[in-house]
Amino acid sequence: MQQVFPDRRVRLMPKVSPLLASLLALVPTASLAAIDTALLPRNLSPWGMFLNADIVVKVVMVGLAFASAVTWTIWLAKTVELRLKTVIARRRLGLLARDASLADLEQESRGGRDAVAQIIQSAAREASLSGGVVDDGFRERVSLRLDRVEAAIARQVARGTGLLATIGATAPFVGLFGTVWGIMNSFIGISEAHTTNLAVVAPGIAEALLATALGLVAAIPAVVIYNHLTRAIGAYRALIGDASAMVLLLISRQGDRGALRIARAAE
Repeated sequence: MQQVFPDRRVRLMPKVSPLLASLLALVPTASLAAIDTALLPRNLSPWGMFLNADIVVKVVMVGLAFASAVTWTIWLAKTVELRLKTVIARRRLGLLARDASLADLEQESRGGRDAVAQIIQSAAREASLSGGVVDDGFRERVSLRLDRVEAAIARQVARGTGLLATIGATAPFVGLFGTVWGIMNSFIGISEAHTTNLAVVAPGIAEALLATALGLVAAIPAVVIYNHLTRAIGAYRALIGDASAMVLLLISRQGDRGALRIARAAE
């Protein structure tokens, strides 16, 4: 019995030899349908692959895109914050370098919320509570207060960097999970289509690999930004340590001159 090829197949192969035509007549209709499906155009752009991906892979991609946006937001916010704090700290250090009394410095920094102003105010508060008596116990109490202020400032300035470390450590594995899930679905589709044609297999695998790519896009900047902010925070903490040391030196000098000028800090 002679089979008649539909016009659609004839258009795909306009010049078919009689022998090849007889061989194609023996090919099952399901296989021809799979070939026709493979020949259909498919959008393999990143956005097209996202739209054609499985729902689980889509959720993974959206989560990684959100993590990337959080990374760049933290970088911008912390960069601006550290820049402003560093400028203010350097200006306060210039005041500490002068031969001024603790009372004068406390009055100039009164109402300030920056780190160096808090250090000066904390030292002046301890001077007021101690009644202007300068001894070894007073210096130790001031040192303890300044250590607490530095620790609080360090926690405040490092806020948000832990999230960067988490994103940098977990984003590649989240992307890998999306890839594994997508490839698993691709193999299931291959088994249902009963074909290993590369044109059928490749789009699903490409969609799955896009999740790993997004994981790396989220993780690499997070790690780089985390290291950069860690160095910047370390430099800022060094400035705060210098401010604490200068306040202690100021108290020591005033203690040698007499307790009266320190007592003025309570006025």
